[in-house]
Amino acid sequence: MEKDMEKVYSRTKGIRDDMVSGLCPGCMHGTAMKLIGELLEEMDLFHRAVGVLGIGCGGLHMEYMAFDNITAPHGRACAVATGIKRSNPESLVFTYQGDGDLAAIGLGESLSAANRGENISVIFINNGIYGMTGGQMAPTTLLGMKASTAPKGRAAEEHGYPMHMCEIMNQLTAPAYLERTSCNTPRNVLKTKNAIRKAFQNQLDGKGFSMVEIVTSCPTNWGMDALTALDYIEEKMLPEFPLGVTRDRASGGR
Repeated sequence: MEKDMEKVYSRTKGIRDDMVSGLCPGCMHGTAMKLIGELLEEMDLFHRAVGVLGIGCGGLHMEYMAFDNITAPHGRACAVATGIKRSNPESLVFTYQGDGDLAAIGLGESLSAANRGENISVIFINNGIYGMTGGQMAPTTLLGMKASTAPKGRAAEEHGYPMHMCEIMNQLTAPAYLERTSCNTPRNVLKTKNAIRKAFQNQLDGKGFSMVEIVTSCPTNWGMDALTALDYIEEKMLPEFPLGVTRDRASGGR
């Protein structure tokens, strides 16, 4: 047992090499998690990184990473990350949250941390649905998109409109960096990696709150195969959630 623990938590790498993914086929959590692990290794940060995990499929993050992490109560990841960062400023603290965790039950904590300009990095996985709990409608569910709690599809007059978190946070004064990316193509995977790198570097430089929103798929709860889900991202998700930098004060933008 001691040798096994030494292997997993040896702090020589950010990604465990003794685990087989338990994520659904076509799920992009695995890609996002791998990018984070690669960056922590490349930036030599895994020994000082603390991941604060939201509730949901993103919480499986802890199974595949070999650095410190904590699961926050549902929606409270930004609040927990704030406490960790303030008490240990030398740590690299990031949250990893889904749309239900960050934009529904955790909306108050997320906006408050952004409004305070907390020096943390937020990785926001937007797949437009509650994944782990059975496909309920999320704040980011598209109009007309079916969910277990909206079997006829999301209707604006009944459920409201999809929430655009980068644009909402852009109304606040404090955030330093807000970008929306995706992992639907190799090119976008590289852009996502660069965006996360920037969010981490901003924190190291003390520039304040950074968020990278990653538009991803959930083939299981979308009722699609993995390839069809990629087409759905391109044809439906990205027109609603356009990719790009919303704010980059670190580079002199708004």
